[in-house]
This record gives sequence, C-alpha cells and structure tokens, in this order.
Amino acid sequence: MRALISVSDKTGVAAFAAALSSLGWDIIATGGTQRLLEQEGVKTIGISEVTGFPEICDGRVKTLHPKVHGGLLARRDLPSHLQALRDNGIEFIDLVCVNLYPFAATIAKPGVTMEDAVENIDIGGPSMLRSAAKNWKDVTVVCDPADYGRVLDEIRTSGNTQAATRLELSAKAYTHTAQYDTMIARYMRAQAGLPEKLFLEYDLKQPLRYGENPHQDAKFFAALKPEPYSLAFARQIQGKEMSYNNIQDANAALNIVRDFAEPFCVALKHMNPCGAAVGETIEAAWQAAYEADKVSIYGGIVAVNRELTAEVAQGMKPIFLEIVIAPSFTPEALEILSSKKNLRVLEVAMEPVAEAPIQYVGVNGGMLVQRLDTAVEAIVPEMCVTRVKPTEAQLRDMDFGWRIVKHVKSNAIAVLKDGHTLGVGAGQMNRVGSAEIALKEAQAAGFTEGLVLASDGFLPFGDTVALAAQYGVTAIVQPGGSIRDEDSIAKADELGITMLFTGVRHFKH
Repeated sequence: MRALISVSDKTGVAAFAAALSSLGWDIIATGGTQRLLEQEGVKTIGISEVTGFPEICDGRVKTLHPKVHGGLLARRDLPSHLQALRDNGIEFIDLVCVNLYPFAATIAKPGVTMEDAVENIDIGGPSMLRSAAKNWKDVTVVCDPADYGRVLDEIRTSGNTQAATRLELSAKAYTHTAQYDTMIARYMRAQAGLPEKLFLEYDLKQPLRYGENPHQDAKFFAALKPEPYSLAFARQIQGKEMSYNNIQDANAALNIVRDFAEPFCVALKHMNPCGAAVGETIEAAWQAAYEADKVSIYGGIVAVNRELTAEVAQGMKPIFLEIVIAPSFTPEALEILSSKKNLRVLEVAMEPVAEAPIQYVGVNGGMLVQRLDTAVEAIVPEMCVTRVKPTEAQLRDMDFGWRIVKHVKSNAIAVLKDGHTLGVGAGQMNRVGSAEIALKEAQAAGFTEGLVLASDGFLPFGDTVALAAQYGVTAIVQPGGSIRDEDSIAKADELGITMLFTGVRHFKH
C-alpha cells in the first residue's frame, strides 16, 4: 500500500506518516513535506523517484504526472485500467494526504502583492485531491488533520479504511477544493475588475422541526467563523431546541442590544420590542423594561447586555418567557432559571465590532445584500428645528428612543420617558396608525405628561404632531426630509413641542 503526502499545514503529519509506515505503507512525499518527514525519521520516496521527472519551475510542476494521477484514478475493478497501469509501469496510490497552499492567509496580509497571492494558488494539490476523491471506492483522501486519527484506527483494525469513511472523506475533499477555488475566484475577479459574484459559505448547524409554520421545512446554517451577537455561535445552557421563529426573534433582540453601551434590557415579541430600558444597573434596566409592558412580555424574549444576576433571574421566574439572552450568567441566576426547564437560556458573545456585518435576505430568484444598520446618531441640541428647545432630560430620552425605534418594524413609533418605553407602534400602513397604538399604550399605563415620541421616518404632515400633543408628548425626534417638513415644524411650534431632525432614517421592513 502506498500513501502520497504533500501538505502545507504540517500539523500532526509526521506522526501520521510514521504510523502509516509502521503499518507497512510506503510513503511518497514532496518538497518540504519530505524534508520534515526525513528529519523525523520517517523513510520516504521522493516524488521524482515515482515520476522519473524532476520537480521544475520552482516546484510549480511536480505531481502533475500520469504516474501520480494514473495511480490515483485507475479503477481496480476494470481490467483495462489495470492493463494500462502495467503497460506504463504505474503503481497504485492508495491514500492521498494533501492540504493546500495558504491562499486565504496570504491575501489577508497587509500590503500583499498580486504576485505573492498568485504564487500561493495551489495547482497540484487540488488536482490530487480531486483525483483521489473521484476514485473514493479505492482511494482514501485526507485533507483535514482532524481525520488522521480515525483513518489510522480503521487501517489498524481492518487493514484499510471503510468504504463509508472513504465516501465521507471524498465529500470533504471536494468541499475543501470548492472553498479554495471560491476564494481564488473572488480575489481574481476583483483584480480583473469583473462584476462581483456572490459566493456564500455556511455550515449546517441544525435541522429545525419546521419553519415559520409547521408545514414549512427549515434548517439553520452557521457562518464559517464566529461572530459576536450571533445565535449561530451561542451557548445554549438549558431549555428546548430553538425553533425558526425563536431564532428570528432572538436575532432581532441581539440587534437591539448591540446599540447600547450602558446597562440595557429589552423584551421582544414577533421581532419588535415591547419593553426596553436603560438603567444605572442591569437590575434597574430589567425592572423598567418589564414594567413598560407587563402584558406583551408574556411568551416573549428578554435580552440584556450585562451579566444576568440572581435578582434579575428572580424577577423573571414568575413570567412565562421563551428565551433569556445575556453575555454571561451568575451561578445563582442559573440555579434560579433552572427551575423553568423549557426556558431557553442562551449565552452570547457581545464584544463590539468595528464594521457592521453583512445581511443577506432571500427574495424569489434573487438575494438582497446590505450592511446591518448599526449606525447610531448622537442626539444633540443642534438638531432642533423648533422655537422650543429640548431640555437635557428630553435629549437623553430622545437619544434612547432614537436607538429603539430603528429596530421597530416600519412604520414605527416609540413613546417613552425616563429611559424606558411606554408604548410601541409597529408595522402600520400609515404613521398616524402606529402613533395611535403607541400613544394609547402609554396612556393606558398612566403616562400622559412630558412624553417623548420617536419616529423612524419623517412626519410629512402636522397630524401626527397634533395627535402626539393630545397624549402629552412634549418632544419629538424624527429624520426630517419631507417636502412638507414645515407643516410638522409649524404644528410643533403652535403646540409648544420641541422637535429634532436627525437627517437619517432607519426603516426596518
């Protein structure tokens, strides 16, 4: 039995080769791999001894030879293939251990030249992987050092790997070369100025019981690298399996949490916040968020941006919640929450990142791509467009409300006071309708004076301003930008309301 080993990532390869050699396998090796194996005391056969041809062009050509690919591709069950090998003095190669030049690491280096990038495009490696993978019924292909152990175990037990293992390793090899070619294609298209193509790579995290509704199939895929504020890389400490709708809702909660540096808590239902608050402590933020809407929180999700303490967990205990999310939990908090066996408790990394992540939204026959809306405009007095100027307390509330309303489905209105929401109007076909919902919620909670209203889009007429005044709103923050901005400004001046224009809208469809 013969194995051909040629790797860039040399992790564990010497021990792997030594074990194969001890089991009676001949080891063919190339270049740096051969030097390493010889230094480690593993007897090898140089690739030029197999091909009868020297490595040329600075090593660019060494394994692209019939004596390599014939030995890999020949089917053991076809007499014509066997005769072709005998006629040409070619021997079988039964195992290929190859991983590829570090192209991704090369192009990630600051100031990398195209010449350096091109020199790290592997040619022989992918060719050998594909040949071995194609002939998986007879050849074992290994491209991941994590598979060395099980390959050796099977060879020790049975003299060779199992057919099921070879098929699985074949699929892994094709995945490896596909990802590699995708990286190269993306890079070369950019260098050539060709139109961008979208290549997406995700791993299946888990199949879901169903999608938005029981008759819909669904799966949950994870990006290849961990990201903060990501459910795909969350640690589920307890509770039932996450559903499609759970994941959507929890993701929406995390996108709200990421906009707040101070202690913050949000309760969320159907991807809209129903209660949110900042506080001096996470305990104060939780209490204010809960009191903002004690009804809608039922069956909802709660996310905080600080370690969740026993006091907060105790407050949650009597309430039916689907999910609780935090960057960490005290042992005492986990003990309290453990009494609610079905409650999903998720620990999610919440480190800030410099660049907003990419969002992908599928549409029929296409894909929409955009940066996540992580922009947060500081609310400052200079934004005021009315005669009445905002107080410091109003500015703080407008700043809070502006960060909340951007996460409410448009048309979106949030009514608030003292750093917590009092009413939220979401997804109505006109802005007055959303305002009525939010304002009536605040009134029902007993708040009718000194309220702040935030709108994700401009108020094109004075009607929303007039309605807000009837419910005790004294400050409004909105993007502005309507051709009829003067109407809402005039109405605010008439009613003694201070109003700020941010110049930025935050629609969430």
